[in-house]
Amino acid sequence: MDRLPRWADVVLVPMVSLFLAATISAFVLIGIGQSPVEAFNVMVEGALGSAYGWGFTLYYTTSFIFTGLAVTVAFHARLFNIGGEGQAQIGGLGVALVLLYTVAWPHWTLALAAAALGAAMFGAAWAAIPAYLQARRGSHIVITTIMFNYIAAAFLVYLLVDVLRPVGQMDPASARFPEGTALPTFSEIPGIRQFYAVLDAEGVQRVNAQGELMFTGVPANVTLFLALAMAVVVWALLWRTRLGYQIRAFGMSEPAARYAGIRPVYITMVAMLISGALAGMMSVNNVMGEAGRLLQNSSEGAGFIGIAVALMGRKHPLGVVLAALLFGFLFQGGAELGLRLQIPPEMRIVVQGLVILFTGALDVMVRMLLTRTFSLFRSQRAGAA
Repeated sequence: MDRLPRWADVVLVPMVSLFLAATISAFVLIGIGQSPVEAFNVMVEGALGSAYGWGFTLYYTTSFIFTGLAVTVAFHARLFNIGGEGQAQIGGLGVALVLLYTVAWPHWTLALAAAALGAAMFGAAWAAIPAYLQARRGSHIVITTIMFNYIAAAFLVYLLVDVLRPVGQMDPASARFPEGTALPTFSEIPGIRQFYAVLDAEGVQRVNAQGELMFTGVPANVTLFLALAMAVVVWALLWRTRLGYQIRAFGMSEPAARYAGIRPVYITMVAMLISGALAGMMSVNNVMGEAGRLLQNSSEGAGFIGIAVALMGRKHPLGVVLAALLFGFLFQGGAELGLRLQIPPEMRIVVQGLVILFTGALDVMVRMLLTRTFSLFRSQRAGAA
């Protein structure tokens, strides 16, 4: 039976899927009277051509790494965790409670460690309920995690309006975190600051089309390094530990895993707890690193984007990091399209949807086409020999 080479499955399938998505996106742009070449140039320049663009691209990338890793861990246990959005919002609640109702933090590093731990614990706790329902009651994990997204959103609104909102404040948000908890942005880190200065030759501030000042102090912060560290941790967990072997074995064949003595309930609970913890840690980037307080919809849709990131990253931490960078580029580049070319922001959603379509739903179709192509070349070589 013909099989696709490993390198082609890892590299070529995502690249072909991305090419097909870009081609159809180009036709959509032509259909609304825009030039695909000009739109692509605007996206590249807006997302990668300046310190301002890079800052926002890496900010989005950070969130997508966390949620992509969360979906990846669950995938390897054959669990489709759609609840990253709700788990990230509840993780933000954990960040807020840790920073608002504990002792003063002498340094931001200690505050970051405590906030990350609080976010992970709250995210894992929110994922534990669907995991238990799946493991003990047979409730489908997709249905329960989707439902818990809405429960988390409603619960957070209640807390922000009736519990955490300071007296006299109209905005449904928590109080601002203490000053010592602010995370350094990339424009404040000495080594990266020089890089930003060289990259943004126009200076530390620019003026957009509306005449508003835009500073290089964009929200990309040290949480990116935490996300990259978690990618290494997930890789080591899945491929260098006994638990990781059990998770992958259970995901490949539950009957075989049972025969080998692997407990399904244990693996389901552990995989979902790890997945929920990773999704919850995403809120450190948005809640602590950017907003400085807990807001509604603090996850900003990153929980759902994590599904596409995990699919395009081929369920491998390195692939997740690269796919997260791609979606960070699409988010920031899509915003620049609306700012400079007045292209509706929904166009960004169209492009993301096409990428998800080809990397997810039509992944088998792309793999079959490539398999037949490689088979044809093998037949020609055999005939020539």
